[in-house]
Amino acid sequence: MDLTLYTNDEYAQYQTDSLIERMGKLRGVSFEEMKAQIGERREKRKLSNGGKTPSLSSIFESFGISTEEHVHWREEIFEPEKFIKEDPRLKKTLEAFSRRFVLGVVSNNPVLVARKTLAALGVNDFFPIIIGQDTCMCAKPDKRPFLKFVELSGCPPETCVSIGDRYEIDLESPLELGMGGILVDGVEDVYALTFSEL
Repeated sequence: MDLTLYTNDEYAQYQTDSLIERMGKLRGVSFEEMKAQIGERREKRKLSNGGKTPSLSSIFESFGISTEEHVHWREEIFEPEKFIKEDPRLKKTLEAFSRRFVLGVVSNNPVLVARKTLAALGVNDFFPIIIGQDTCMCAKPDKRPFLKFVELSGCPPETCVSIGDRYEIDLESPLELGMGGILVDGVEDVYALTFSEL
């Protein structure tokens, strides 16, 4: 959803920075120091994990922040309606796809934030299924959120396609589960999708 159904670098940066700022305040260090600590930990994890970039959620867990607390921070801090607006072109695209497919969102944000984001974009009604970090209490690339979508949609994995802007987070696990995957650079790529690609 984020940076897939909309393109807004300012909001993307705000999400990361606001969480780092909250963590820094909790640990009594400056934003810059906290950012450096997270960067160092991320690089170490990446090296020990075959070069795969870990999610911010997993890094926060390594600092002792539970998934429950991390979810609460996101719900409390994130206000997508201040950064993004209705997208008529996206609405038209999703309207066409919703006539043929079951659409869902699998997000590392909580369900509440996902719904607020979709509402701000004017496309909430096209997504009957929302899987957030609080649904399975874990973040992508864990396979459980994708399997939850399979369960709730009633669609076998081989009939599902994951669309996202990060291969390691959004596509690698679905592909391992037998789903299809489409890597996009942003919403412009989503506008250009055709039925044949799905």
